Amino acid sequence: MTFPYELFIGLRYTRAKRRNHFISFISMTSMLGIALGVAALIVVLSVMNGFQSELRTRILGVASHIQITGNGNALPDWKSVVNFVKGSPQVQAAAPYIMAQGMLSLDQAVQGAMIRGILPAEEDKVADLGSHMKVGKLTDLKSGEFGIVLGAELAQSLGAGLGDKVVVMAPEGQFTPTGIIPRLKQFRVVGIFQVGMYEYDASLALIHMDDAAKLYRMGDKVSGVRLKLEDLYQAPRIGHELSTQLAAYGSYFVSDWTEQHANFFRAVQMEKRVMFVILTLIVAVAAFNIVSTLVMAVTDKRADIAILRTLGASPSSIMKIFIVQGSLIGVIGTLMGAVGGVTLALNIDVVVPFIEHVFGVQFLAKDVYYISDVPSQLQWADVITITSVSLVLSLLATLYPSWRAAKTNPAEALRYE
Repeated sequence: MTFPYELFIGLRYTRAKRRNHFISFISMTSMLGIALGVAALIVVLSVMNGFQSELRTRILGVASHIQITGNGNALPDWKSVVNFVKGSPQVQAAAPYIMAQGMLSLDQAVQGAMIRGILPAEEDKVADLGSHMKVGKLTDLKSGEFGIVLGAELAQSLGAGLGDKVVVMAPEGQFTPTGIIPRLKQFRVVGIFQVGMYEYDASLALIHMDDAAKLYRMGDKVSGVRLKLEDLYQAPRIGHELSTQLAAYGSYFVSDWTEQHANFFRAVQMEKRVMFVILTLIVAVAAFNIVSTLVMAVTDKRADIAILRTLGASPSSIMKIFIVQGSLIGVIGTLMGAVGGVTLALNIDVVVPFIEHVFGVQFLAKDVYYISDVPSQLQWADVITITSVSLVLSLLATLYPSWRAAKTNPAEALRYE
């Protein structure tokens, strides 16, 4: 099997010990710069993917994939809605709920909260709250016993613990001859949950749906129905389909988790794109160091280029020789960076604790970020994109020096040899 002589000479130039060691130093610097840039890109995007996944998991621990509500504050025919949506093969579970505002008080502490009335057995099928209980169980909420489950931050603000009596005040008052008196009901704390999202931990309280119906005088109505899907990423499409189908039965509003928490995921996605652009510039700087390497290599090899031209080598062949030389630097640097980045991304749960232990620091304080470990989720699509961009930049960096080498005049190059 024969190889093109351009490839043979290009590889020989790369391996050969040059008279000018400065060229070798710049080549090595370019190679290491590309490797570090590629590795940093892979690790940073993997961490961003991990944070996005962690954020989604925590949000969906409380929120549902799809939420169906009525035109007003109540959904009167919720049982027919549940029966209808359960006929869809993509829907795993459906659970009714009552959502209302309230004031919670314990001794001298008063705190506003969102009160959610649930059916514990059904709620556990559409959300993962049961797995986030710090104290007690979700099933301890029983109809008529007026138990309440508080978020961890909300319980701390009130100074409430398991078994304490908390007064819940509904904003809709009762009209009496002396004026409007708010409806009050005493609830016993039967559990505390912590999902790691301040929005929920500090403002959400759960009670049984029957107790919520009595407190807020909902009767047989509910605020809406929450759905869990087979594939959460299909929520926008399925939500649109359900909205179209339910339009024939009445006025319903269908929303999915991507709409309810759009700002969170847009922010993370924007940060991921910005980090990709910034770190790609690092790779670009390292890749374009290849330009200076090849320019000096062309100057160093002017006599060799002239001899090759006099032996019949075409300008395109000269160009290919230096493209091979420059591309090899980019390929080796990209492969080193890809291997190092993938290895680090897959073992970041070991590397970060080791660094924290050696230097006595903590990257993520649990009391601030609710996440004590740096999450990482490697996506091979990101690795392929990063390596492709790096290889393309490396190839582009070889074009100008190679073009200059092809334009070398043999007579001028050999005049003083």
